[in-house]
Amino acid sequence: MGSVTTKRHANGLDYVAVDTAFCQARIFLQGAQIDQFAPSGKSPLLWVSSADDYQPGNGIRGGIPVCWPWFGMSDIQGFPQHGFARNKIWSLESINMGDQSVELLFALPASEIDKQYWPHNTQVKVLFNLGETLSVSIININNADYNIELTQALHSYFPIEDIHQLKASGFGGSQYIEFDQGPFEQVDDVVKFDRETDRVYTKLAPIQELHTPHGTIVVSRENSQSAVLWNPWIDKSTRLSRFNHDDYLTMVCLEAANVRDDSIVLAPGQTHTLTTHIGWK
Repeated sequence: MGSVTTKRHANGLDYVAVDTAFCQARIFLQGAQIDQFAPSGKSPLLWVSSADDYQPGNGIRGGIPVCWPWFGMSDIQGFPQHGFARNKIWSLESINMGDQSVELLFALPASEIDKQYWPHNTQVKVLFNLGETLSVSIININNADYNIELTQALHSYFPIEDIHQLKASGFGGSQYIEFDQGPFEQVDDVVKFDRETDRVYTKLAPIQELHTPHGTIVVSRENSQSAVLWNPWIDKSTRLSRFNHDDYLTMVCLEAANVRDDSIVLAPGQTHTLTTHIGWK
């Protein structure tokens, strides 16, 4: 069947190591962030910068950071970008070993929620299903007696070998905002890359594909009509922390999201689950 064990990184961060007949993976308790996932006999599906030093308090530059309870910059000055959950220590609530996959459920304890940023009575959990493919879900539960609005994203980094050869498909018929401009209509189904790309897509079909020299990665979403497509290109790469100047050549982000018009409004007692599925075609 395999093993699921808790280990400690040399720099002090605790993580869960998964080694089964169907995959190998690593998930850190800080941020409930997965940084490694490889189906058995296949190439890794996640990218991490070699410049990242895995220091406590810093989100890892790669894998799938959890952006919660807002994506991007908050409307309130001084609030951290992409929320605060990716720097907090989550708890591993359960492990469920099945015949074809293993499920790990993480929860953000109430003691780790900064009340100055999020004074609401909610629960947030992240569920990983690890088999021949990877599924990651953010589960939100509203325990308050009033409506709560939030935005969120699974900030997935993918290894694409050569950005100049990457073709991202499945975008036709959608709209996007880029650099606070738009919305623009996406006519072509395929997106190619020759400059910095930072698009927030809405009205987006549930399945996209990343066609790389090494193979095609299929990325799909549930309970999401929005996604973010990002590559920092040359100039921005020099300004990013824990990021090599040439890293833009070998990575792209395609992030399942609930942003802009696709933000979540949770009624009292309501639960919402955002899921992304990732695998080799």
